Amino acid sequence: MESLMNQNLKLLDAYPVLHTRDKDAAREAVTGVYLPNVMKTRDDKRLDVTLNAWGGHDLTVGYLTYQSETRLTMPAPEEFYHLNLTLTGGTEGFRADGKRAETSPGRTGLLLLPHLGTDLVWSQEAEQIIFRFSRPMLENFAADMMGQPVDKPINFDFGFDISTGRGASLLASAQFMATELNRPGGIADNPLVLEQLESFLMSNLLMAVPNNYSEGLLKPPPTVNLGRLKPVIEFIEANADEPITPSELARVGLMSIRTLHASFQQTLGTAPMEYLRRVRMERVRAELVANRDPDLKITDLANKWGFYHPSRFAARYRQMYGELPSETLQRHA
Repeated sequence: MESLMNQNLKLLDAYPVLHTRDKDAAREAVTGVYLPNVMKTRDDKRLDVTLNAWGGHDLTVGYLTYQSETRLTMPAPEEFYHLNLTLTGGTEGFRADGKRAETSPGRTGLLLLPHLGTDLVWSQEAEQIIFRFSRPMLENFAADMMGQPVDKPINFDFGFDISTGRGASLLASAQFMATELNRPGGIADNPLVLEQLESFLMSNLLMAVPNNYSEGLLKPPPTVNLGRLKPVIEFIEANADEPITPSELARVGLMSIRTLHASFQQTLGTAPMEYLRRVRMERVRAELVANRDPDLKITDLANKWGFYHPSRFAARYRQMYGELPSETLQRHA
């Protein structure tokens, strides 16, 4: 059976940055993808660095391992938050304000703040998925969730639980995103789905890791009536072929993301993004019914509308319409 280490090495291997035993090359690569660092290893001969990374300025998703006990001394990230989730081994963190935290697989994670430097000690076996969020991306999303300005940095706890409840949901969404980014034809090529998953990940992060805005994020949101939701519904209908995020829908409705979600559930019995998926499925069916192209590929049509898992798409279509998409296509050929 393939070892866990080998399985993890495949995370984001479609986006290789570096595989090296050279300390200077490793330090430069990590600096380029994440942030500057002073790197010290217990045994340079054991060093075997793999860095894979996808993304750009607002969000970077990476896999990193050193395979030698390593200490990184890093300055304050300034314009970024870093979410560190350990897959194997462990890390120990020491923050400039005197706080200490540890990470372990499936149990605890660690978060670096923009205004504080950090030292991280990696065990020899340590492997991590590391997410880097720009301050504007994460803070604007938090403001949209609450419906109020975020005028101070989000002061997340240094270490946090990922074994139960919201923490486990955060871990699952992070692992899912890293896996799907690596899949050919997956979310990396599908902006309709990618932006939704980014929003889902940020929502889980803000809800799971205690912070100075937790009270506003966790209190029950107010709801609005169907009349207030009408502009949102009309926007979805008119723009279903474009990338749409919860933040965008909330701004259209002049409400917070949490009020939007609660109001859709209360009034329509479904979540706003689920409503969007139903609209997109209706568009798929309409195109199948009207199709006159003998070379049409159902997978291409599904991908066009944001359904990138063929088996899940077919099962969902059958649940909604009582037949497979291929049967619809055949009946109207």
